[in-house]
Amino acid sequence: MPAGFVTYIHMQNRAFAERVPISYNSRPFFLCGTTMSTTATQAARRHVVRFAGDSGDGIQLQGAQFTNASALAGHDLATLPDFPAEIRAPQGTRYGVSAFQIQFGGDRITTPGDAPEVLIAFNPAALVVNLPHLEPGATIIVDGNAFTAQRLKRADLDSNPLEDGRLDAFRVHAIDVSDLTLEAVKPHGLGAKDSGRCKNFWVLGLVLWMFDQPREPTRRWINRRFAGDESLRDANLAALDAGHAYGETMEIDGTLAQKHVPEAPLAAAEYRTITGAEALALGLVAAGELADIELMFCSYPITPASSLLHHLTGLEEAGVATFQAEDEIAAVCSAIGASFAGKLGVTSSSGPGVALKTEALGLAVATELPLVVVNSQRAGPSTGMPTKTEQSDLYQAVYGRNGDTPIPVVAARSPADTFDTAIEAVRIALRHMTPVFLLTDGYIANASELWPLPDFDSYAAIDTARPAPGSQGAVFERNPATQARVWAAPGDAGYIHRVGGIEKDAQSGNISYDAANHQSMTDLRAKKLAQVADYMPDQTLEQGVMGGLAVVAWGSTYGTIYQAVKDALAEGYSVAHIHLRHINPLPSNLGELLTEFEAVLVPELNTGQLATVLRDRLLVDAIQLNQVNGQPFAVADVKAAIAAHAPRRMQEVNRG
Repeated sequence: MPAGFVTYIHMQNRAFAERVPISYNSRPFFLCGTTMSTTATQAARRHVVRFAGDSGDGIQLQGAQFTNASALAGHDLATLPDFPAEIRAPQGTRYGVSAFQIQFGGDRITTPGDAPEVLIAFNPAALVVNLPHLEPGATIIVDGNAFTAQRLKRADLDSNPLEDGRLDAFRVHAIDVSDLTLEAVKPHGLGAKDSGRCKNFWVLGLVLWMFDQPREPTRRWINRRFAGDESLRDANLAALDAGHAYGETMEIDGTLAQKHVPEAPLAAAEYRTITGAEALALGLVAAGELADIELMFCSYPITPASSLLHHLTGLEEAGVATFQAEDEIAAVCSAIGASFAGKLGVTSSSGPGVALKTEALGLAVATELPLVVVNSQRAGPSTGMPTKTEQSDLYQAVYGRNGDTPIPVVAARSPADTFDTAIEAVRIALRHMTPVFLLTDGYIANASELWPLPDFDSYAAIDTARPAPGSQGAVFERNPATQARVWAAPGDAGYIHRVGGIEKDAQSGNISYDAANHQSMTDLRAKKLAQVADYMPDQTLEQGVMGGLAVVAWGSTYGTIYQAVKDALAEGYSVAHIHLRHINPLPSNLGELLTEFEAVLVPELNTGQLATVLRDRLLVDAIQLNQVNGQPFAVADVKAAIAAHAPRRMQEVNRG
């Protein structure tokens, strides 16, 4: 790793050893405990909380701080930030509701949870929008000051939900949060507007008390964030402490009693919370160091891909240059130019932007230059729903270019997994001299989970096709094992050449309109893709048993399917989970593996794109489970599909 990156990692290690959080890009790092109580009941081992309000209420900040506190308490976790599509929707409207959901506890957590047991709603719109997500008996905490006639009208409500009976199935606590916040921060001299903005910390203090979580991480964050404004700093600290004290001192009924959450049985390691965008940025940096090559990241802002640019900007010491282009076409062409010059070009976008990059991707294939294309998928088509997640671009990645233009495709399964997936994408691109698609999505990019810091010494170096200094040879001489040509760059003596988008002669690289040569080049490009599979590991089961139902999936559905299959196995179903990282080409043994099962179920957040690929490549007639509502699958829905198609086991067998 570069000196700056190694120093950065070692600095974390020293802080971990002392269990003292440090900050990098305003994210805390920490060491999680490895012990847990064995007497806690299953019901008390995990909890699901959802914060909801206007975009200006600090909901995402509130959720992030609760996430950090949960992690420092030794809990495993998974989060779901749920942003409104409008940048600044009118306050109090249903389409302006921002939400943040977290599941945390003393078990392995792989999903943000199906149904919150606690909903914190800052206004009527946040309440009614999230009410359908709750199960009867859930606890609802609302800001009673927000349920005025004007606010009810903005939320398109004809009556007050606190009075009309629709909340009778829930445990409701209407607390005058706004008034209590103003009272708590009054000594610090803020105006009414700034005082009101402290209410997210007041509620955070209350929820931290409810689940016996530490306040100190949030206190440290407030001190750092508002170090330049003493009044704001002290007011937010006062609000946090006042909310916590309210829980401690008020005689609230037992539904709001404090709950102790046991630590998760995590392996002994150093952990941090990480989002998919952060892990992807770190993975690209690490890959560049494993290959001993500099990265040039070129992109154009688009939701939800922009966060990757934000995280990579400023990492020059780690060997990364960033360039915000004027449009999507300029971004991808700049990245291709960087690869032509001897750096590794990386570009990112979402589906609409990738559509604009399509011709240039064909250019990268024709010129045989390494390129990593990150697609942070969102609900489509066209502009679609920019802040909502979907697995909508698999067809685009596998098939979506003119001509026969094969490109390897890999997909990340979770926020932390994007680190290793980024390294794999770079390894393929440099080994085979080809562009590579790395698929992530809005859920992965924005969600958080625990990430054990990897042992970088365990990662193999990434070889490149760069010519040895002082050597001479043919630019289009190929490695027979990978079909990669020599990666000659301007300035490499003895390797003067030119490349372009017109078909080239297979031997010289010169322009060629010869029919037989075009056939040869088309066959060569297909062979190059096929040979990627020679370096891929065999596909294995994530968990489960052979012979019944195989649940085959890819991408961000991993956590939900893992939990659903785990539950189904415990209930006696013959089922297994197969999760694909490599989608084009598919793992060489996948077809044979699937013949060992009676049926194949493919859950996807689209209308059946992986199912089409499996039918196309392996003649697998899969059962489809599809959802396109912009939200992740619920565990209950996947379990219902498993129950409908998986046989029951006659006796207990090894569950894998």
